[in-house]
Amino acid sequence: MDDNESKEMFDLGSTPVDDDFDPFATDDEQDADASEQQTQTQTETTTPAPLKADTPVKPSEVKTQDLSEKPPVFEYAGATENIDDTSKTFDELRIEKSADFPELEDGKRVSWTVEYGKITKTVADPKSTSIGKMKSDIETSKEFIESLKKAKDKNPVCKVKPRVTAQSKGTVSEYKGVYKNISEAETAGKVISIVPAKDGIVYEIRDTEMGRFTTPISGCDMLSDIRAGFNSALPRIPMNMMVQIVSLFRHYMNDGNDREVLVNIYWDKRNREFLIDVPAQTVTKASVDSRIDENYSDARYIHYMDIHSHNSMRAFFSAIDDADEKATRLYTVIGRLDKYFPDIKTRLSNGGKFWPINTAEVFELVSQQFPSKWKDNVHFRASHFGNKNR
Repeated sequence: MDDNESKEMFDLGSTPVDDDFDPFATDDEQDADASEQQTQTQTETTTPAPLKADTPVKPSEVKTQDLSEKPPVFEYAGATENIDDTSKTFDELRIEKSADFPELEDGKRVSWTVEYGKITKTVADPKSTSIGKMKSDIETSKEFIESLKKAKDKNPVCKVKPRVTAQSKGTVSEYKGVYKNISEAETAGKVISIVPAKDGIVYEIRDTEMGRFTTPISGCDMLSDIRAGFNSALPRIPMNMMVQIVSLFRHYMNDGNDREVLVNIYWDKRNREFLIDVPAQTVTKASVDSRIDENYSDARYIHYMDIHSHNSMRAFFSAIDDADEKATRLYTVIGRLDKYFPDIKTRLSNGGKFWPINTAEVFELVSQQFPSKWKDNVHFRASHFGNKNR
């Protein structure tokens, strides 16, 4: 049998024979090979070819339509609020928020930034630029899309932030400055120097070819607006404590001897409450000599206030009080305890420098419920001369 006849014996009119076809394999072996080939073919069909390392991703492949529906957020001084109306300009938002933040009133001193993911943009024209337009421009920029592609947070918040600057002050910084003493001002060599003095007055000094001009100054925009007073970090002293203290003071004047008495008020940092202590003391009608209780020397307690009585005398701080009340804390004197409502004066001592404060700032006010129907009989009119028949 020649080669041609041999080939014809195996050619049965079937599909072309694969290169790895084995005519002597069993049926099970052929089925297994066919199954393996089918699985490999499906894998090659369903698995996409991996991108090459140098294949760039087009910006259009990153979807940002969900972010466009997410409102930007106003952030300033601890306040956070969604901006629902993005058609308003940054300056319109400033005017709206200046009611709550008066320092934003002067638009010349307010600049704006938009922080969106890893992108931060400065608003060049707050009066003409709308918040929505700024947000949209960032979202569609290649810079933002590329940064979003690399970021872990795929859903960033668009933060709109005002910042109060000192631009108007900076315009005079070349020839004007604030200094802590005259020597520092002379070294700086400015034409205009703002210097505080020992007498507690701030002076403006101008050095000219004619000589040095020095005058008191007030309302200088280079200085901070500070007012004397007390801003407590603790709650008000409970009213029931005040009632107890007044009762104690009245006890020591009802026998006709009108003696003064002293109590100290402490704040317990552990239990977060005020405590009243009546220290060991020797008293007369016009004086108190006392000794601090060592039980309250622990750092757990804050010596918050001294309160002493003036029995039937008016409430005032005497020269003896001024000499004694040097520690930085609050001081209260209660007088005219012979009246139904006594006189009460409160002041702070800032290292021996005194300032009067409103007693209601540190003591709870008298508060008692009353029948709501009482209010039905109380009516208002525009003025005393208005229509009284209304």
